[in-house]
Amino acid sequence: MTDNTYLKRLFQAYYREIKSNIPIINSFEQREFGFIPWDKQIMIRHMAFRNPQNLTKYLIENGPKHVYSSGTLYLQPDIPDMIKKEYQGCDLIIDIDVDHFYTPCKDDHDQWYCKECGNNGKGMISKCPKCKGLKFKTLNWICGECLDIAKKEIIKLIYDFLIPDFGIKESDMNIAFSGHRGYHLKVENEKIRKLSSEARREFVDYVTGQNISFEVLGLREVGLNIYSLIKSNIGWSQKIVAKIENILHNYSDMELEHLLLNFGLKRNFVDSFLNSKEDFIETISKNRSLWIIPNFGMATWKTFLYGIVHEIGAEIDEPVSIDIHRLIRYPGSLHGATGFKVQEIGINELVKFKPLNESNENLDPIVFKSKNVQKIEIIEPIVPPTEISGETYGPFKKGDIVEVPHHIAVFLLCKGVAKTV
Repeated sequence: MTDNTYLKRLFQAYYREIKSNIPIINSFEQREFGFIPWDKQIMIRHMAFRNPQNLTKYLIENGPKHVYSSGTLYLQPDIPDMIKKEYQGCDLIIDIDVDHFYTPCKDDHDQWYCKECGNNGKGMISKCPKCKGLKFKTLNWICGECLDIAKKEIIKLIYDFLIPDFGIKESDMNIAFSGHRGYHLKVENEKIRKLSSEARREFVDYVTGQNISFEVLGLREVGLNIYSLIKSNIGWSQKIVAKIENILHNYSDMELEHLLLNFGLKRNFVDSFLNSKEDFIETISKNRSLWIIPNFGMATWKTFLYGIVHEIGAEIDEPVSIDIHRLIRYPGSLHGATGFKVQEIGINELVKFKPLNESNENLDPIVFKSKNVQKIEIIEPIVPPTEISGETYGPFKKGDIVEVPHHIAVFLLCKGVAKTV
């Protein structure tokens, strides 16, 4: 039996066991479904089910590696021709995945191998530092730290943007841990379903801070004076000034220096800012629009403000939110890259939720837990340490034959770094 066949049978057994508890999404019959089987990485899509029982039957019979449903509603969801599907609207889908942005822990557990020159290293890169090549083999891992960062991003999105700026109700939001490296949020609202791709692009620009115009927010140069943003103006102006105020009051000089250098400010401008810190605090606290720091001209202020915007904006996978035909993982299904469940979470449960060490059994996405050990062989050069349910496993190296609990074996097999022996 191949490992893929073994995992497929495990997934089938899982769906058989929970067949009466598989979540039923709203407007079920109008959703398109898609599946990726274990024997090939090509999605089978343009499928629909008359009722949840038919979906359950499909899952039990096929045990797919990945299960998806559309955010879109169609009158004919199973017709391949997108026009003949008869589009009725699309929920707003937001994907926050640490694959798409830097987290410090990646320098410890993510690995890359350049296919062009054989160079290798750790962390997140866009091109090989040796040959400038763009073709990589990567090993992207997960840990509690990067998943906490992803969770903070979705909390920021909800409470700094969706609720205060767009008036979206908590009852219209459905949140789920993706089963791997992030979270999904789906907004089900009749007005939002009518938004075009262009309107969704504007939404993405707003919550990420892209294409922001500081001039529109009030930044202007009059003679030698720079007049900037004030907190009494709602929206991004208020967010920016409040963030600056928070940084000035809570960062040490060393932390502030590091932040400003990361913004791209040159050393002399950083020194000017630090020397003028107390005066700038007074300017901000009194909501004055005239900002004075020696040597700071319009270009320098914009560099500073763009850095602040990056701190405020939400890190979302932009194409997902713009696409009105996007499929997302079905809640309650299994993620084929981990063996973890796509776990729905209430907004009031989000802050305490810890997917790799969840104490609430009803929210725990690790479904194959067992004290029974399983023997596996490591097939990747290096496998980072993995902390799950309070225990750490690894690091491992290629050729290691180890005995680990069943759920850890499933995780490593799904990640493709091990094989059964």
